[in-house]
Amino acid sequence: MTTKDIVLVALFAAIIVALGFLPPITLAFIPVPITAQSMGVMLAGCVLGAKRGAAAALLLLVLVAIGLPVLSGGRGGLNVFTGPTGGYAVGFVFAAYVTGLLAERMVREGQPEVRQFAGFFLAAIVGGIFVDYAFGIAWLCFSTGMPLAKALYLNLTFVPGDLIKAGIATLAARAVLAGYPMLPSRA
Repeated sequence: MTTKDIVLVALFAAIIVALGFLPPITLAFIPVPITAQSMGVMLAGCVLGAKRGAAAALLLLVLVAIGLPVLSGGRGGLNVFTGPTGGYAVGFVFAAYVTGLLAERMVREGQPEVRQFAGFFLAAIVGGIFVDYAFGIAWLCFSTGMPLAKALYLNLTFVPGDLIKAGIATLAARAVLAGYPMLPSRA
């Protein structure tokens, strides 16, 4: 990794942390709050690509593991990984990687804007929603004993908001691509 890559990874980890300052919305029927940090993960993957986006999410998890309160609601420490939201947090790394990998494959400079928007949006949905949900739901079932069907059903609550987050990440990633075409050059 170059110095530029390290700076971008740290910057996007900071963006994900900053999105954690927005208060989480707790729901009575599931022990997982609605947070804005998954949007930062989508954005990191779309803008930085697979390796650097995953590195930004991994840096976030290192900060959590050493006890810094960088997750939404001021959470941090190793206990986060054993709680019901631990799978979603660990899934951030894989979500950013898959989002970035798909964005690298589907979005190119010089493509029509509509195709770039569609590529970023699809990458954010597949990586930022499906991949993160896979890790989150699996761990939620394991840690709480919740049946898989119930966990899948309850997670449908998050889909509309996550689609909005994917749309915002798409708009931001497209703006970065248009304004700074050399920034997303893949590492």
